Amino acid sequence: MSDDRAYVCNVEGAVSNGSAYLLGMRSHEEEHAAGELSLIGGTVDAETDGDVLQATVRREIREETTVEVGEMAYVESHQFHTDDGTPVVNVVFLCQYESGTAVAAEPEEIASVQWMSAKEITSHPDTQPWTRRSVEKAERRRLELGW
Repeated sequence: MSDDRAYVCNVEGAVSNGSAYLLGMRSHEEEHAAGELSLIGGTVDAETDGDVLQATVRREIREETTVEVGEMAYVESHQFHTDDGTPVVNVVFLCQYESGTAVAAEPEEIASVQWMSAKEITSHPDTQPWTRRSVEKAERRRLELGW
């Protein structure tokens, strides 16, 4: 049964370590936005207990980059359609870096990772408009919080 109102729920973390953000270059094997810079995240798992969105962000960041995050703050939510037409609700959190060395731990999803300033991200040719907008909002939120 198809429900035209059903959305996939995705979460992303704008991981900040001071004024630097952790970005991933999406693998060319990815179905959506292959080869583009993106925040780290993934689809919400129905089996997650508790604060499901925050738990998913923590898990995805850990699995894909080996980085652990601490405090989190809501940044924004928006909707989009994947390349195959799947409707997605995307929720972005600002996340404080806590520990770990950032590596591309799941190269089939993230080909590489790097720390970049908000200015570097927003001016990079492989940054899509939605990532640029999320990073700009995350940077404003980070400054408001004094992180």
